[in-house]
Amino acid sequence: QVQLVESGGGSVQAGGSLRLSCATSGYTYSSVCMGWFRQAPGKGREGVAAIDRGGSLSYADSVKGRFTISQDKAKNTLYLQMNSLKPEDTAMYYCAADFGCRVVAPALLQYNTWGQGTQVTVSS
Repeated sequence: QVQLVESGGGSVQAGGSLRLSCATSGYTYSSVCMGWFRQAPGKGREGVAAIDRGGSLSYADSVKGRFTISQDKAKNTLYLQMNSLKPEDTAMYYCAADFGCRVVAPALLQYNTWGQGTQVTVSS
């Protein structure tokens, strides 16, 4: 059974940094994309960043230059390094998997397996 478990969320002041992790298990797919998404209170879930097994990347415009997605294949772990955090980055952050990935993009409808989320709160 595929499992995605996020960690690393917390509360920081604006301008600070956090690194989220997503431990994955239960699959051996070669063509998989992993993505980070977020959902703020009262808003829809939106894509943040995505990466495929080959290392191709995609970011939402709102986080380009501030967030970095990466993966450690040996540890089956996905990361999201978040720098220069802003209050508008406050949200529940989710990692997700797109099995049979054809396009590397944090596009919500492509992803079919989700973690439980980790909360990020940025204060001004």
